[in-house]
Amino acid sequence: MTTGAMADAGGIISTGSSEIDKKLGGGIPVGSLVLLEGQSDSGKSVVSQHFTHGSLNTRMSAAYYTTENTVKSLMTQMASLNLDVTDYFLCDRLRVYPLEMSSTKENDTKEAFRVLLDHFDSLPVRFKLTIVDSLTGLVSHSDDRAIIDFFASCKQLCDRGRTIIAVVHSYAFDDRMLIRIRSLCDAHLVLKVDQVGERLIKIMEVAKVRNADQSTGNIISFDVEPGMGMKIIPISKAKA
Repeated sequence: MTTGAMADAGGIISTGSSEIDKKLGGGIPVGSLVLLEGQSDSGKSVVSQHFTHGSLNTRMSAAYYTTENTVKSLMTQMASLNLDVTDYFLCDRLRVYPLEMSSTKENDTKEAFRVLLDHFDSLPVRFKLTIVDSLTGLVSHSDDRAIIDFFASCKQLCDRGRTIIAVVHSYAFDDRMLIRIRSLCDAHLVLKVDQVGERLIKIMEVAKVRNADQSTGNIISFDVEPGMGMKIIPISKAKA
């Protein structure tokens, strides 16, 4: 079965890599609220961009909110990873929204959460995938209630068929808040950088994927190569 046929039949958000999708239990089911958290330089944006490209390739439309790129720099970055999305952008299958999140006042972050949710809700129904890369600036300066309310509202949108991937740095949540947010989310992916032998590799832990078609794999070790994007690295090879 092709990736596209699988997506149409089962409603799956694919990374575009059968190896990675297999570790995710087949892919992320459409209608999921996904928490993608990780330390700096652990590959959060690359994983997000793979999900974007994978969904576009399976005839879904996507909205990408970015605090780290302009439209042009995001296109350039994805093209450098062999994830060219220019055509999708030009035919309005992909929308890119650069975000400015510089405020540190709690009232301002509450308003920013509300504006963001309203914007999600205003997207045409065909935009099945929404990615926010990243929420760290908002979450770090918000009170617990505002954060919980935002994720709960995102979950309501997901219950209506939207898939939302929220990207955050690991330091944004304390352990207590992370437990609460994780319980609201359908999938939780944790990215780390680890030293294996003499090299640094990126590791993605599939902590949770609710309603996955297959059992989920626990750990994916990978590197990011120009012109290729994510490349799975067996731990045994990394140690060599």
